[in-house]
Amino acid sequence: MDDVSSAHIDTRPTRARVSQVMSFTLVGVEARPVTVEVSVCNGYPRTTIVGMPDISVRESRERVEAAIKASGLSFPDRRITINLSPAELPKEGAIFDLPVALAVVAEEGVLPRDTLAGWTIAGELSLDGSVRPVRGVLGMAMEVASTRRPRRRLMVPLANAAEAAIVEGVDVVAVADLREALDVLRGYMPRHQTGAGPVPFSTPQAVAPSADLSDVRGQLGARRALEVAVAGGHNLLLIGPPGGGKTLLAQRIPGILPPMARRESLETTLVYSAAGRISPGCGLLDQRPFRAPHTSISAAGLIGGGRGPRPGEVSLAHNGVLFLDELPEFAPSTLNLLRQPLEDGKVTVVRVHGSACFPARFILVAAMNPCPCGYLGDARRACQCTSTRIRQYRSRVSGPLLDRIDLHIEVPRVSLDALAADREAESSESVRGRVVAAREMQAQRFAADVGVHANAQMGLRLLRRHANPDARGWGLLRIASERLGLSARAFHRILRVARTIADLEGVGRTGEKHIAEAVGYRVLDRVALDV
Repeated sequence: MDDVSSAHIDTRPTRARVSQVMSFTLVGVEARPVTVEVSVCNGYPRTTIVGMPDISVRESRERVEAAIKASGLSFPDRRITINLSPAELPKEGAIFDLPVALAVVAEEGVLPRDTLAGWTIAGELSLDGSVRPVRGVLGMAMEVASTRRPRRRLMVPLANAAEAAIVEGVDVVAVADLREALDVLRGYMPRHQTGAGPVPFSTPQAVAPSADLSDVRGQLGARRALEVAVAGGHNLLLIGPPGGGKTLLAQRIPGILPPMARRESLETTLVYSAAGRISPGCGLLDQRPFRAPHTSISAAGLIGGGRGPRPGEVSLAHNGVLFLDELPEFAPSTLNLLRQPLEDGKVTVVRVHGSACFPARFILVAAMNPCPCGYLGDARRACQCTSTRIRQYRSRVSGPLLDRIDLHIEVPRVSLDALAADREAESSESVRGRVVAAREMQAQRFAADVGVHANAQMGLRLLRRHANPDARGWGLLRIASERLGLSARAFHRILRVARTIADLEGVGRTGEKHIAEAVGYRVLDRVALDV
């Protein structure tokens, strides 16, 4: 009888039920889906987190417990196992606090387990139960919008609501604390509304908003070079003595930059979201960034990296301008890291557990003195530097890096008569009008070319199609190439700059005068300036 009855008894262990909720982790600027699984079972009270969590993720145990108790709920006095899947993907930050807390209270019966289905949740918890903002919410909203789930619901901190609302096709719910998150999951409307729409924001600029090109006296050649550089997205190097106006000119660039297209705004805002640099309540970036890091910046600060890793200055300048004043004062090893983003428009940071890619398509504007004392070639003050010191000073900026700069021009000292002149120079608004018109021509030209939006981004195929000069232009370019010993890269950059000069004139094909002006912007290639 015992043998018969035992045959109907299933001695296999029952499958433990777990609460699951979707969340995200950041890899570069991309949001990668992560499934948060929570299991509560009998045993010695202990909370274990698995799935490659970093220190900040492991510390969420204390934050979650304190937040749940502060919200008037009981925390399980049992064994809790939290799994962040996929296990091979590194997890970083406090972004999992809110989904973990909701899954824990679901395990306690406060919520039905299936209530969390269809939700994607992110947020950091304070000890009092309030929900703090997290970085990368824009990327999360974009990833939720791309899914094929019938209901695309995203729960985010209240401070990130406007950022998430940028993306269409996602039901965004913003919560201020854990109690409100529970009420939303029970079917109640949130106490806080996101408003009519996200508020645009501007990055903190390194220059005053009132800075205008009309403030600059003289320097007609440098002003023209600024216009050409911005119109075609070309890199620019200003060379001249101290006090000549290099920094003054560079600080006027934001006033002549063309407006951002929505695609550019989304790309740049995504970088700032991943870096955690979007102010609460703000949405799309509405102005091109202008970044001006100090000469003491580290390689990780310039290119990106650190634990995470996070975007550097080259990515924060995406679709804008990166201004490096006193270029030779930067560490040569740091400057050489600019070669990849200048060539490819992106940065790849490799770490032990994987790699992260950041966009970095920017206009590089740099300024430097012609020699250590700064007065080489100055008409009023004699240079005190030896030829050896000058060579050492210039060698801090490598040849391959200089070769990637389209325009390098002299910015001489301005005469006293020009400084005292009453006649006001052309305003930034006037110059910006020509820049916008040239950019519109380029937008039409490259409408069918993916990833190309300005002349500076043309590859060899597009150069042959759009930048071929006439016969006299080719003849001049051939002579200049032989006399200056131009590299192939410099040769092609002259063609790109000449195409931009023609666009500013509204001319269909580049000619001799456009080539002549473009060659004139290659100061460092001239034999006469060699030391």
